Amino acid sequence: MLLYPAIKDLLNEVPSRYMLVNMVASRARKLSSEAEQSGEPLEEKAVSLAIHEVASGTLRVEDAEQELEAEQEQEQEQA
Repeated sequence: MLLYPAIKDLLNEVPSRYMLVNMVASRARKLSSEAEQSGEPLEEKAVSLAIHEVASGTLRVEDAEQELEAEQEQEQEQA
C-alpha cells in the first residue's frame, strides 16, 4: 500500500488519476528497461521511483506525453 506520497499530493502535479497511472507505468517500464540494459539493479522498485519523480516534479505531464508518443511510434514500427 502506498503511504507516501499521498494520491491527493500526486494529483496536484497531474490533472487526473488516469494520466497519473499512465505516466507512472510508462516511466516505470522505461526505468526497468534501462536498468536491464545497463545490468545495474534498481535501488527501489521501478514504480516507486516513478512515483517519487512525479511527487518531486521531476516527471511532468508534458514529458510523459512525449514519452508515450515515442513508445507508440516504436510499437507501430515493430508491428
